[in-house]
Amino acid sequence: MNKKVRYTFSPIEKSLPLYMTSIGYNPQELQFNRPEGLPYYQWLHTDRGEGLIQINQEQFILKQGDGVLITPYTFHSYQPNPQVSKEWSTMYLTFSGLAIEQIMDALEMNYTFVYHESEKKLFYQMISEILSFIQDSKLDISTINLDLSAKIYSFIIALNKHAIMKNRIFRMQTYEKIKPVVEWLEEVFHKNIGLFEISNQAQLSPQYLNKLFHETFNLSPYSFLVQLRIREAKRILLTEKDMTLKEIARMVGFNSVSHFATTFKQREGMTPTQYRQLHQK
Repeated sequence: MNKKVRYTFSPIEKSLPLYMTSIGYNPQELQFNRPEGLPYYQWLHTDRGEGLIQINQEQFILKQGDGVLITPYTFHSYQPNPQVSKEWSTMYLTFSGLAIEQIMDALEMNYTFVYHESEKKLFYQMISEILSFIQDSKLDISTINLDLSAKIYSFIIALNKHAIMKNRIFRMQTYEKIKPVVEWLEEVFHKNIGLFEISNQAQLSPQYLNKLFHETFNLSPYSFLVQLRIREAKRILLTEKDMTLKEIARMVGFNSVSHFATTFKQREGMTPTQYRQLHQK
């Protein structure tokens, strides 16, 4: 592969034990910063070049054949390693499911870890096959989620067998205390809510809740909420190309398009329009 490929999914069958949310290949990986993490498991693997990834407070180098599995809501950021080369080609997969935690617990791999593949190009081959499967013009859309669910399970088993662990990163203990409210925010971030509503849902004082969020994500509860809105806006900007900024702002929870655009630029370093144009090249 030498061209950028990306597929995203919004599974109708969220009752499936496993479902895919995105998959792709990026010949030139960019810089990403996710203080709130992602709401699903993320797998990232170096095909060529070298990358730097920071998880919580630790930094790791991802050389060719190295990869990482990141658990939901784990702070991370990554970029090409400027000391070696600007080139960093990656493959990635994100997934979740009704039974995902039970499966990961049963396989004793429900944690974030950095690894090196024991069989050269094995994961490259598996991802290539899944991408080819998705690209098949004869693919029956009505059964794609079921088919991909089976392929994710096979991939997880392969990761369990062929990933030689280099580093294990432990989850912040404070996360377990706020996990219920974090999952609630994922469902309601588009609504008109603030710190008062978040504190009520968590059944914690605003001061203590703020302390827990800062210790876990280095963000206040409200900043975390805004990050969720920006993350969803970025997804819509790339997948709903005809949707206006006003429509996107309203959909993700901003009261006005000007507030949306200003906040987006403050956090991403560019306007929503510039972001859309950059990633559509």
